[in-house]
Amino acid sequence: MTENDLRLKTAEIEKISHLDYFNIGISVDCVIFGYDDKDLKVLLIKSDLEEFEGLYSLLGDLVRPDEDLDTASYRILKERTGLDDVYLEQVHSFGSLDRHPSGRVITVAYYSLVDIKNHRLRVDSNELHWHSIQTIKNLAFDHKLILDTCSARLQEQVMDYPVIFNLLPEKFSLRELQELYEAILGLELDRRNFRKKIALKDWLIDTEEMEENVPHRPGKLHKLKSEYKKIAVSKQGVLNPV
Repeated sequence: MTENDLRLKTAEIEKISHLDYFNIGISVDCVIFGYDDKDLKVLLIKSDLEEFEGLYSLLGDLVRPDEDLDTASYRILKERTGLDDVYLEQVHSFGSLDRHPSGRVITVAYYSLVDIKNHRLRVDSNELHWHSIQTIKNLAFDHKLILDTCSARLQEQVMDYPVIFNLLPEKFSLRELQELYEAILGLELDRRNFRKKIALKDWLIDTEEMEENVPHRPGKLHKLKSEYKKIAVSKQGVLNPV
């Protein structure tokens, strides 16, 4: 086939001939994980759709015509929570035909990790608050599937990437770190084996400080090495193996 034999069409003709294809909505849903009192939690908001009356949903919105997916995800976080300096990673897309009662909407899911104690929510609407993921049985839309998918992704990553430290304060004990891993993985870990694995990762610095005002024997405080903060965890969700 020569160049003269190739019949070209304009983008406008393509749109007119496939009009239904260009009328599909795109949304972003954010699974925002937090950790408090030895419990992995997710931020939910009461749905404002009559079809899902009484149910909670993840934080999400339609992507505007003038923004890309990452921009939409950070906008949603800012508008719904007041947070704008947290980690986000794109996880998966969901496109079941009947997932939205208003029409065909394909959504892209992101997960975020927030240190609850150092990130105070600045928005109070539609009963926005933290829920233990262990207590969640049903959500609006297909958000329970999205939550489970993002939870599985987090579980896959915690031993290979230092993303987990976004859920902790800057300084923490190995006891606190192990409790966090156990909350995410949903199982009890052997103390000695866990500490060996963490030591082999070489992620941490001993601050030469001790816990204070704790009901148990004080432990040493550690923090994540600065190089891992810079290259292993990106706000745009780009992870580098370590």
